[in-house]
Amino acid sequence: MTTGASHPDGGLTEAEQAVLDRIEQENIQFLRLQFTDILGTVKHVSIPASQAEKALTEGIYFDGSSIEGFVRIQESDMRLEPDPDTFAVIPWRDEKSGEAARLICDVIDATTGEPFVGDPRTVLKRAIARAEDMGYTLNVGPEPEFFVFEKDENGRATTTTHDAGGYFDLGPKDLASDLRREIIFNLEEMGFETEASHHEVAAGQHEIDFKYDDALTTADNIATFRSVVRATAELHDYHATFMPKPIAKVNGSGMHTHLSLFTEDGENIFHDGDDEFGLSERAKHFLGGILEHAPAITAIANPTVNSYKRLVPGYEAPVYIAWSGVNRTALVRIPAARHPAASRIELRSPDPAANPYLAIAVMLHAGLDGMEKEIEAPDPVRENIYKFDEEKREEYGIETLPENLGQAVDALEEDEVVQEALGEHVTEKFIEAKRQEFQEYNLAVSEWELDRYLEKF
Repeated sequence: MTTGASHPDGGLTEAEQAVLDRIEQENIQFLRLQFTDILGTVKHVSIPASQAEKALTEGIYFDGSSIEGFVRIQESDMRLEPDPDTFAVIPWRDEKSGEAARLICDVIDATTGEPFVGDPRTVLKRAIARAEDMGYTLNVGPEPEFFVFEKDENGRATTTTHDAGGYFDLGPKDLASDLRREIIFNLEEMGFETEASHHEVAAGQHEIDFKYDDALTTADNIATFRSVVRATAELHDYHATFMPKPIAKVNGSGMHTHLSLFTEDGENIFHDGDDEFGLSERAKHFLGGILEHAPAITAIANPTVNSYKRLVPGYEAPVYIAWSGVNRTALVRIPAARHPAASRIELRSPDPAANPYLAIAVMLHAGLDGMEKEIEAPDPVRENIYKFDEEKREEYGIETLPENLGQAVDALEEDEVVQEALGEHVTEKFIEAKRQEFQEYNLAVSEWELDRYLEKF
Protein backbone atom coordinates (compact mmCIF):
# COMPACT_ATOMS: atom_id res chain seq x y z
CA MET A 1 0.00 0.00 0.00
CA THR A 2 1.39 3.41 -0.92
CA THR A 3 2.14 5.55 2.09
CA GLY A 4 -0.36 8.35 2.44
CA ALA A 5 -2.69 6.77 -0.10
CA SER A 6 -6.41 7.22 0.37
CA HIS A 7 -9.34 5.01 -0.55
CA PRO A 8 -11.83 7.44 -2.09
CA ASP A 9 -14.13 4.65 -3.23
CA GLY A 10 -13.88 2.77 0.04
CA GLY A 11 -12.43 -0.22 -1.77
CA LEU A 12 -9.69 -2.55 -0.61
CA THR A 13 -6.45 -3.41 -2.33
CA GLU A 14 -5.64 -7.05 -2.93
CA ALA A 15 -3.11 -7.02 -0.08
CA GLU A 16 -5.62 -5.46 2.30
CA GLN A 17 -8.29 -8.00 1.42
CA ALA A 18 -5.75 -10.75 2.07
CA VAL A 19 -5.26 -9.34 5.59
CA LEU A 20 -8.99 -9.42 6.27
CA ASP A 21 -9.15 -12.99 4.98
CA ARG A 22 -6.33 -14.04 7.31
CA ILE A 23 -8.01 -12.35 10.25
CA GLU A 24 -11.11 -14.44 9.64
CA GLN A 25 -9.20 -17.67 8.95
CA GLU A 26 -7.03 -17.33 12.06
CA ASN A 27 -9.91 -16.17 14.28
CA ILE A 28 -8.00 -13.02 15.23
CA GLN A 29 -9.68 -11.02 17.98
CA PHE A 30 -7.32 -8.04 18.28
CA LEU A 31 -4.84 -6.20 16.08
CA ARG A 32 -1.73 -4.46 17.38
CA LEU A 33 -0.83 -1.51 15.18
CA GLN A 34 2.91 -1.05 15.68
CA PHE A 35 5.29 1.85 15.05
CA THR A 36 8.48 3.22 16.61
CA ASP A 37 9.43 6.53 18.14
CA ILE A 38 12.62 8.38 17.26
CA LEU A 39 14.59 6.54 19.94
CA GLY A 40 13.55 3.17 18.51
CA THR A 41 11.08 2.17 21.20
CA VAL A 42 8.28 0.06 19.74
CA LYS A 43 4.82 1.50 20.40
CA HIS A 44 1.47 -0.02 19.55
CA VAL A 45 -2.24 0.68 19.58
CA SER A 46 -4.58 -2.27 20.04
CA ILE A 47 -7.90 -2.35 18.19
CA PRO A 48 -10.57 -5.05 17.94
CA ALA A 49 -10.40 -7.07 14.74
CA SER A 50 -13.81 -5.70 13.80
CA GLN A 51 -12.08 -2.37 13.12
CA ALA A 52 -9.52 -3.89 10.74
CA GLU A 53 -11.15 -2.71 7.52
CA LYS A 54 -11.49 0.82 8.86
CA ALA A 55 -7.85 0.80 9.95
CA LEU A 56 -6.72 -0.35 6.51
CA THR A 57 -8.83 2.10 4.52
CA GLU A 58 -8.95 5.15 6.79
CA GLY A 59 -6.14 4.68 9.29
CA ILE A 60 -6.27 5.08 13.06
CA TYR A 61 -5.81 8.52 14.61
CA PHE A 62 -3.68 9.16 17.71
CA ASP A 63 -2.08 11.96 19.71
CA GLY A 64 1.48 12.37 18.39
CA SER A 65 2.47 14.76 21.19
CA SER A 66 2.58 11.80 23.57
CA ILE A 67 5.34 10.07 21.57
CA GLU A 68 9.05 10.76 22.15
CA GLY A 69 10.40 13.17 19.55
CA PHE A 70 7.25 13.43 17.45
CA VAL A 71 5.45 16.81 17.68
CA ARG A 72 4.38 19.57 20.01
CA ILE A 73 0.93 19.45 21.59
CA GLN A 74 -0.48 22.14 19.26
CA GLU A 75 0.33 19.99 16.22
CA SER A 76 -0.45 16.56 17.59
CA ASP A 77 -2.90 14.89 15.20
CA MET A 78 -1.33 11.81 13.62
CA ARG A 79 -2.70 8.82 11.74
CA LEU A 80 -1.40 5.25 11.68
CA GLU A 81 -1.55 3.68 8.23
CA PRO A 82 -1.02 -0.11 8.44
CA ASP A 83 1.25 -1.76 5.88
CA PRO A 84 -0.65 -4.94 4.89
CA ASP A 85 2.59 -6.67 3.88
CA THR A 86 3.63 -6.73 7.56
CA PHE A 87 0.64 -8.71 8.85
CA ALA A 88 1.73 -11.49 11.20
CA VAL A 89 -0.10 -13.59 13.77
CA ILE A 90 1.42 -13.25 17.23
CA PRO A 91 2.41 -16.82 18.25
CA TRP A 92 1.71 -16.57 21.96
CA ARG A 93 -1.93 -16.28 22.99
CA ASP A 94 -3.16 -13.66 25.43
CA GLU A 95 -5.61 -15.55 27.66
CA LYS A 96 -7.62 -12.38 28.29
CA SER A 97 -7.91 -11.01 24.75
CA GLY A 98 -7.58 -14.13 22.60
CA GLU A 99 -5.70 -14.48 19.32
CA ALA A 100 -3.89 -11.36 18.13
CA ALA A 101 -1.97 -10.21 15.08
CA ARG A 102 0.46 -7.41 14.31
CA LEU A 103 0.61 -4.78 11.55
CA ILE A 104 3.50 -2.34 11.25
CA CYS A 105 2.34 1.16 10.39
CA ASP A 106 3.57 4.29 8.70
CA VAL A 107 2.81 7.51 10.55
CA ILE A 108 0.89 10.12 8.57
CA ASP A 109 0.50 13.82 9.38
CA ALA A 110 -3.28 14.04 9.71
CA THR A 111 -3.32 17.71 8.73
CA THR A 112 -1.45 17.39 5.44
CA GLY A 113 -2.10 13.72 4.66
CA GLU A 114 1.63 13.34 3.93
CA PRO A 115 4.09 10.92 5.56
CA PHE A 116 5.23 12.39 8.88
CA VAL A 117 8.84 13.60 8.63
CA GLY A 118 9.51 12.43 12.19
CA ASP A 119 8.51 8.81 11.53
CA PRO A 120 11.65 6.64 11.48
CA ARG A 121 10.09 4.30 8.90
CA THR A 122 9.51 7.30 6.65
CA VAL A 123 13.16 8.34 7.12
CA LEU A 124 14.29 4.94 5.89
CA LYS A 125 11.85 5.01 2.97
CA ARG A 126 13.39 8.33 1.89
CA ALA A 127 16.86 6.75 1.91
CA ILE A 128 15.58 3.74 -0.04
CA ALA A 129 14.04 6.09 -2.63
CA ARG A 130 17.41 7.80 -3.07
CA ALA A 131 19.06 4.45 -3.74
CA GLU A 132 16.29 3.47 -6.15
CA ASP A 133 16.78 6.73 -8.07
CA MET A 134 20.38 5.59 -8.58
CA GLY A 135 19.14 2.17 -9.71
CA TYR A 136 19.98 0.22 -6.53
CA THR A 137 18.33 -1.81 -3.80
CA LEU A 138 20.05 -2.21 -0.43
CA ASN A 139 20.14 -5.65 1.16
CA VAL A 140 20.86 -5.81 4.89
CA GLY A 141 21.77 -8.75 7.11
CA PRO A 142 21.89 -8.04 10.88
CA GLU A 143 23.43 -10.14 13.67
CA PRO A 144 21.71 -8.95 16.87
CA GLU A 145 23.02 -10.22 20.21
CA PHE A 146 21.27 -10.13 23.56
CA PHE A 147 21.58 -11.23 27.20
CA VAL A 148 19.11 -13.28 29.21
CA PHE A 149 18.97 -12.67 32.97
CA GLU A 150 17.08 -14.10 35.91
CA LYS A 151 14.53 -12.08 37.85
CA ASP A 152 14.44 -11.47 41.59
CA GLU A 153 11.60 -12.42 43.93
CA ASN A 154 9.81 -9.16 43.06
CA GLY A 155 9.92 -9.88 39.34
CA ARG A 156 12.58 -7.26 38.60
CA ALA A 157 15.44 -7.94 36.22
CA THR A 158 18.81 -8.80 37.72
CA THR A 159 22.22 -9.19 36.08
CA THR A 160 22.44 -12.81 37.16
CA THR A 161 22.86 -14.76 33.94
CA HIS A 162 20.62 -17.75 33.43
CA ASP A 163 23.52 -19.98 32.35
CA ALA A 164 27.31 -20.27 32.45
CA GLY A 165 27.82 -21.06 28.78
CA GLY A 166 30.44 -19.66 26.43
CA TYR A 167 30.87 -19.19 22.70
CA PHE A 168 29.07 -21.97 20.77
CA ASP A 169 28.71 -24.05 23.96
CA LEU A 170 26.17 -26.87 24.09
CA GLY A 171 24.27 -28.09 27.19
CA PRO A 172 24.43 -28.57 30.07
CA LYS A 173 26.24 -25.21 30.37
CA ASP A 174 24.07 -23.63 27.68
CA LEU A 175 20.74 -23.82 29.48
CA ALA A 176 19.14 -21.44 26.99
CA SER A 177 19.08 -23.79 24.02
CA ASP A 178 15.41 -24.56 24.70
CA LEU A 179 14.65 -20.84 25.07
CA ARG A 180 16.48 -20.01 21.84
CA ARG A 181 14.61 -22.84 20.10
CA GLU A 182 11.27 -21.41 21.24
CA ILE A 183 12.30 -17.92 20.13
CA ILE A 184 13.16 -19.33 16.70
CA PHE A 185 9.81 -21.14 16.48
CA ASN A 186 8.01 -17.91 17.35
CA LEU A 187 10.04 -15.94 14.82
CA GLU A 188 9.36 -18.47 12.08
CA GLU A 189 5.64 -18.36 12.84
CA MET A 190 5.88 -14.62 12.21
CA GLY A 191 7.52 -15.17 8.83
CA PHE A 192 11.24 -15.09 9.69
CA GLU A 193 13.79 -17.32 8.00
CA THR A 194 16.40 -17.93 10.70
CA GLU A 195 19.84 -19.05 9.59
CA ALA A 196 21.74 -19.79 12.81
CA SER A 197 21.62 -19.47 16.56
CA HIS A 198 24.31 -19.98 19.15
CA HIS A 199 25.59 -19.02 22.55
CA GLU A 200 27.84 -15.97 22.45
CA VAL A 201 31.11 -15.34 24.29
CA ALA A 202 29.71 -14.11 27.60
CA ALA A 203 27.60 -16.13 30.01
CA GLY A 204 23.92 -15.50 29.34
CA GLN A 205 24.64 -13.96 25.92
CA HIS A 206 23.11 -15.22 22.68
CA GLU A 207 22.85 -14.54 18.97
CA ILE A 208 20.15 -15.50 16.50
CA ASP A 209 20.80 -14.64 12.86
CA PHE A 210 17.97 -14.29 10.38
CA LYS A 211 18.24 -14.10 6.61
CA TYR A 212 19.14 -10.82 4.96
CA ASP A 213 16.44 -8.90 3.14
CA ASP A 214 15.74 -5.49 1.64
CA ALA A 215 16.37 -2.53 3.93
CA LEU A 216 12.77 -1.83 4.99
CA THR A 217 11.91 -5.46 5.64
CA THR A 218 15.09 -5.89 7.66
CA ALA A 219 14.38 -2.83 9.81
CA ASP A 220 10.85 -4.12 10.44
CA ASN A 221 12.32 -7.52 11.28
CA ILE A 222 14.80 -6.10 13.80
CA ALA A 223 12.00 -4.28 15.62
CA THR A 224 9.92 -7.47 15.60
CA PHE A 225 12.89 -9.60 16.65
CA ARG A 226 13.49 -7.56 19.78
CA SER A 227 9.82 -7.79 20.75
CA VAL A 228 9.68 -11.57 20.18
CA VAL A 229 12.88 -12.23 22.14
CA ARG A 230 11.75 -10.21 25.13
CA ALA A 231 8.21 -11.60 25.13
CA THR A 232 9.40 -15.21 24.84
CA ALA A 233 11.89 -14.74 27.69
CA GLU A 234 9.14 -13.15 29.78
CA LEU A 235 6.94 -16.21 29.29
CA HIS A 236 9.71 -18.24 30.97
CA ASP A 237 10.12 -15.67 33.77
CA TYR A 238 13.45 -14.42 32.37
CA HIS A 239 14.42 -10.93 31.25
CA ALA A 240 16.03 -10.53 27.84
CA THR A 241 17.85 -7.27 27.19
CA PHE A 242 19.43 -5.60 24.16
CA MET A 243 21.34 -3.20 26.40
CA PRO A 244 24.79 -3.01 24.78
CA LYS A 245 26.89 -3.56 27.94
CA PRO A 246 24.89 -4.84 30.90
CA ILE A 247 27.87 -6.48 32.66
CA ALA A 248 31.26 -4.87 33.22
CA LYS A 249 34.46 -6.55 31.99
CA VAL A 250 32.76 -8.97 29.59
CA ASN A 251 31.85 -8.65 25.93
CA GLY A 252 28.91 -6.41 25.15
CA SER A 253 26.11 -7.06 22.67
CA GLY A 254 26.58 -5.86 19.12
CA MET A 255 24.56 -5.93 15.94
CA HIS A 256 27.05 -6.46 13.13
CA THR A 257 25.35 -5.29 9.95
CA HIS A 258 26.06 -6.72 6.47
CA LEU A 259 25.37 -4.41 3.52
CA SER A 260 25.26 -4.93 -0.25
CA LEU A 261 23.70 -3.14 -3.23
CA PHE A 262 21.86 -4.85 -6.06
CA THR A 263 20.57 -3.59 -9.42
CA GLU A 264 17.02 -4.09 -10.64
CA ASP A 265 18.31 -7.09 -12.61
CA GLY A 266 19.59 -8.75 -9.42
CA GLU A 267 23.28 -8.02 -9.98
CA ASN A 268 25.36 -7.45 -6.86
CA ILE A 269 27.36 -4.34 -7.74
CA PHE A 270 29.70 -4.95 -4.80
CA HIS A 271 31.20 -8.04 -6.46
CA ASP A 272 34.41 -8.16 -8.49
CA GLY A 273 35.93 -11.60 -8.87
CA ASP A 274 39.31 -10.17 -9.89
CA ASP A 275 39.76 -8.16 -6.69
CA GLU A 276 41.67 -9.61 -3.76
CA PHE A 277 38.68 -9.03 -1.46
CA GLY A 278 36.04 -9.65 -4.14
CA LEU A 279 35.00 -5.98 -4.01
CA SER A 280 34.22 -3.72 -6.96
CA GLU A 281 35.30 -0.09 -7.20
CA ARG A 282 31.75 1.00 -6.41
CA ALA A 283 31.82 -1.17 -3.29
CA LYS A 284 35.06 0.48 -2.19
CA HIS A 285 33.58 3.92 -2.75
CA PHE A 286 30.53 2.88 -0.68
CA LEU A 287 32.98 1.66 1.97
CA GLY A 288 34.84 4.96 1.74
CA GLY A 289 31.60 6.80 2.47
CA ILE A 290 30.90 4.61 5.49
CA LEU A 291 34.36 5.28 6.91
CA GLU A 292 34.16 9.00 6.10
CA HIS A 293 30.91 9.40 8.02
CA ALA A 294 31.59 6.78 10.72
CA PRO A 295 31.78 9.23 13.67
CA ALA A 296 28.32 10.66 12.92
CA ILE A 297 26.88 7.22 12.12
CA THR A 298 28.02 6.18 15.60
CA ALA A 299 25.58 8.61 17.23
CA ILE A 300 22.72 6.75 15.55
CA ALA A 301 24.09 3.19 15.55
CA ASN A 302 25.32 3.45 19.17
CA PRO A 303 22.70 5.73 20.68
CA THR A 304 23.04 5.32 24.46
CA VAL A 305 25.54 6.30 27.11
CA ASN A 306 25.98 2.59 27.75
CA SER A 307 26.88 1.92 24.09
CA TYR A 308 30.34 3.38 24.68
CA LYS A 309 31.08 0.93 27.48
CA ARG A 310 31.04 -1.69 24.72
CA LEU A 311 33.15 0.29 22.25
CA VAL A 312 36.47 -0.19 24.02
CA PRO A 313 39.55 -2.19 22.93
CA GLY A 314 39.88 -5.77 24.10
CA TYR A 315 36.25 -6.92 23.96
CA GLU A 316 35.86 -7.68 20.24
CA ALA A 317 34.06 -4.40 19.53
CA PRO A 318 35.62 -2.12 16.91
CA VAL A 319 36.88 1.33 17.84
CA TYR A 320 39.23 2.05 14.93
CA ILE A 321 38.04 3.55 11.65
CA ALA A 322 39.63 1.13 9.23
CA TRP A 323 38.71 -1.89 7.13
CA SER A 324 40.10 -5.36 6.70
CA GLY A 325 39.39 -8.67 5.09
CA VAL A 326 41.29 -10.78 7.56
CA ASN A 327 40.65 -9.62 11.12
CA ARG A 328 37.85 -8.33 13.31
CA THR A 329 39.67 -5.40 14.93
CA ALA A 330 38.69 -3.00 12.15
CA LEU A 331 35.38 -1.13 11.94
CA VAL A 332 34.50 -2.78 8.62
CA ARG A 333 35.26 -6.39 7.74
CA ILE A 334 34.93 -8.02 4.34
CA PRO A 335 33.47 -11.51 4.86
CA ALA A 336 34.55 -14.30 2.52
CA ALA A 337 31.94 -14.69 -0.23
CA ARG A 338 31.14 -18.14 -1.62
CA HIS A 339 29.41 -16.68 -4.70
CA PRO A 340 28.95 -13.23 -6.35
CA ALA A 341 25.61 -12.52 -4.65
CA ALA A 342 27.28 -12.88 -1.24
CA SER A 343 29.89 -10.11 -1.69
CA ARG A 344 29.24 -7.53 1.01
CA ILE A 345 30.73 -5.34 3.70
CA GLU A 346 30.17 -5.86 7.43
CA LEU A 347 29.91 -2.82 9.68
CA ARG A 348 30.75 -4.08 13.16
CA SER A 349 30.03 -1.06 15.35
CA PRO A 350 26.21 -0.95 15.59
CA ASP A 351 24.54 -2.26 18.72
CA PRO A 352 21.02 -3.63 19.16
CA ALA A 353 19.80 -0.57 21.08
CA ALA A 354 19.86 1.40 17.82
CA ASN A 355 16.69 2.46 16.06
CA PRO A 356 16.98 0.09 13.07
CA TYR A 357 15.19 2.44 10.66
CA LEU A 358 17.46 5.40 11.40
CA ALA A 359 20.64 3.30 11.59
CA ILE A 360 20.10 1.67 8.19
CA ALA A 361 19.08 5.01 6.67
CA VAL A 362 22.30 6.77 7.70
CA MET A 363 24.46 3.82 6.61
CA LEU A 364 22.81 3.89 3.19
CA HIS A 365 23.15 7.65 2.76
CA ALA A 366 26.81 7.54 3.84
CA GLY A 367 27.59 4.75 1.40
CA LEU A 368 25.77 6.44 -1.48
CA ASP A 369 27.61 9.67 -0.70
CA GLY A 370 30.84 7.72 -1.04
CA MET A 371 29.75 6.42 -4.43
CA GLU A 372 28.58 9.79 -5.71
CA LYS A 373 31.78 11.55 -4.60
CA GLU A 374 33.99 8.53 -5.38
CA ILE A 375 35.49 8.66 -1.90
CA GLU A 376 38.57 6.44 -1.87
CA ALA A 377 38.76 3.87 0.89
CA PRO A 378 42.15 3.76 2.62
CA ASP A 379 44.39 0.73 2.28
CA PRO A 380 43.13 -2.32 4.20
CA VAL A 381 44.74 -3.10 7.53
CA ARG A 382 45.95 -6.67 7.77
CA GLU A 383 47.27 -6.62 11.33
CA ASN A 384 45.68 -6.62 14.78
CA ILE A 385 44.99 -2.94 15.36
CA TYR A 386 44.55 -3.52 19.09
CA LYS A 387 48.30 -4.16 19.24
CA PHE A 388 49.17 -0.85 17.54
CA ASP A 389 50.52 1.96 19.69
CA GLU A 390 49.42 5.53 19.03
CA GLU A 391 52.44 6.22 16.83
CA LYS A 392 51.69 3.26 14.57
CA ARG A 393 48.02 4.20 14.32
CA GLU A 394 49.08 7.68 13.23
CA GLU A 395 51.45 6.14 10.69
CA TYR A 396 48.52 4.18 9.22
CA GLY A 397 46.19 7.20 9.46
CA ILE A 398 43.71 5.32 11.66
CA GLU A 399 41.25 7.48 13.54
CA THR A 400 39.05 6.27 16.40
CA LEU A 401 35.30 6.31 16.88
CA PRO A 402 33.82 8.77 19.39
CA GLU A 403 34.63 7.74 22.95
CA ASN A 404 31.29 8.74 24.42
CA LEU A 405 27.79 9.81 23.46
CA GLY A 406 28.66 13.49 23.74
CA GLN A 407 31.47 13.19 21.19
CA ALA A 408 29.22 11.18 18.87
CA VAL A 409 26.52 13.86 18.98
CA ASP A 410 29.20 16.49 18.28
CA ALA A 411 30.15 14.51 15.16
CA LEU A 412 26.49 14.28 14.13
CA GLU A 413 26.10 18.04 14.44
CA GLU A 414 29.02 18.51 12.02
CA ASP A 415 27.96 15.95 9.39
CA GLU A 416 25.56 17.35 6.81
CA VAL A 417 25.20 14.05 4.94
CA VAL A 418 24.01 12.12 7.99
CA GLN A 419 21.75 15.02 8.98
CA GLU A 420 20.26 14.97 5.48
CA ALA A 421 19.56 11.27 5.90
CA LEU A 422 17.64 11.92 9.11
CA GLY A 423 15.90 15.09 8.00
CA GLU A 424 15.75 18.33 9.95
CA HIS A 425 13.00 17.24 12.35
CA VAL A 426 14.59 13.95 13.41
CA THR A 427 18.06 15.50 13.61
CA GLU A 428 16.83 18.24 15.95
CA LYS A 429 14.78 15.94 18.18
CA PHE A 430 17.43 13.22 18.32
CA ILE A 431 20.24 15.64 19.24
CA GLU A 432 18.03 17.29 21.86
CA ALA A 433 17.21 13.94 23.48
CA LYS A 434 20.79 12.68 23.42
CA ARG A 435 22.28 15.91 24.77
CA GLN A 436 19.88 15.64 27.69
CA GLU A 437 20.76 11.96 28.22
CA PHE A 438 24.49 12.70 28.25
CA GLN A 439 24.04 15.65 30.61
CA GLU A 440 22.01 13.51 33.03
CA TYR A 441 24.72 10.84 32.88
CA ASN A 442 27.42 13.39 33.69
CA LEU A 443 25.40 14.66 36.65
CA ALA A 444 24.88 11.18 38.09
CA VAL A 445 27.19 9.70 40.74
CA SER A 446 27.92 6.01 40.16
CA GLU A 447 28.60 3.19 42.59
CA TRP A 448 32.12 3.01 41.14
CA GLU A 449 32.79 6.60 42.19
CA LEU A 450 31.44 6.01 45.68
CA ASP A 451 33.51 2.86 46.11
CA ARG A 452 36.61 4.64 44.79
CA TYR A 453 36.45 8.03 46.48
CA LEU A 454 33.98 8.18 49.39
CA GLU A 455 36.39 6.93 52.05
CA LYS A 456 39.59 7.93 50.25
CA PHE A 457 39.09 11.67 50.41
